[in-house]
Amino acid sequence: MHSIILAQPRGFCAGVDRAVEIVERALALYGPPVYVRHEIVHNQWVVEDLRSKGVVFVDEVSDIPDGAITVFSAHGISEKVENEATLRNLPVIDATCPLVTKVHKEAQRYEQEGREIVLIGHAGHPEVEGTSGRVTQPVHLISRAADVAALRVQNPDKVAYVTQTTLSVDDTKEIITALKDRFPNIAGPELRDICYATQNRQNAVRQLSSEVDVLLVIGAANSSNSNRLRDLGAEMGRPAYLIPDARAINPAWLEGAASVGITAGASAPEHLVQEVIEALCALYPGAQVHTMQGIEEHTRFKLPPEVLEKRFGT
Repeated sequence: MHSIILAQPRGFCAGVDRAVEIVERALALYGPPVYVRHEIVHNQWVVEDLRSKGVVFVDEVSDIPDGAITVFSAHGISEKVENEATLRNLPVIDATCPLVTKVHKEAQRYEQEGREIVLIGHAGHPEVEGTSGRVTQPVHLISRAADVAALRVQNPDKVAYVTQTTLSVDDTKEIITALKDRFPNIAGPELRDICYATQNRQNAVRQLSSEVDVLLVIGAANSSNSNRLRDLGAEMGRPAYLIPDARAINPAWLEGAASVGITAGASAPEHLVQEVIEALCALYPGAQVHTMQGIEEHTRFKLPPEVLEKRFGT
């Protein structure tokens, strides 16, 4: 192998960056322990690093002691979870990605207009659970265009759709077309409202896959966007492997390959990318490392006031 090509962009998106910074700042301002409901983001390296600094990850609000600093993860939460924390007077810092919050507000607005909500997403994903729990009526969850034909709604003229943010415009295009064919009066967000970072990383992987022999995607097995990056590489006809870190590299994957491409899911930190590069360079000492041309992301989301100055008396 003579070349290692890095995707651009790759790794942390602005929502993940913000969520991790919120937890780090909460630790600095209030001291450990800081309690986080669910994994702050879908990456075990990030979770373990924060755990070592005094973060306690819990499944439910009921697992958090009275008065303990509480952070909601980047994926968002249902109204029920928010109300549970409010009733207990927990000092809460909300790390929900602003793009997820936007989806919550869209779903609520459509419901107020008397529309049934169709949610495009993956069953069991925490973001889907959070969005579903932001409206009072049950949502219709679909994950592929074939699901549209089976939808049963009360009024075909009063339907709206929203999407999980870790899906790109390309991921949802066929489903949205099917929805519009079946429900011509359906309402939905503009395409520009779908997560920019997911689309950018997928576009980069398409370009990268056309230039390399093998694709390595760094990300967690439970990361929706990381799995999709791996799938895209395979769809482009390249052997593509999802790995949590450098230790998972199988040298047999690289036999006969002249070039390998590397990308990382939106919740994978850059140090994991650098460790994979080091491992590949150890296997192939003469390999040259290049970064492909691509979009440079400059999006930054505002931090909540609770981590800009001390707001809780702990």
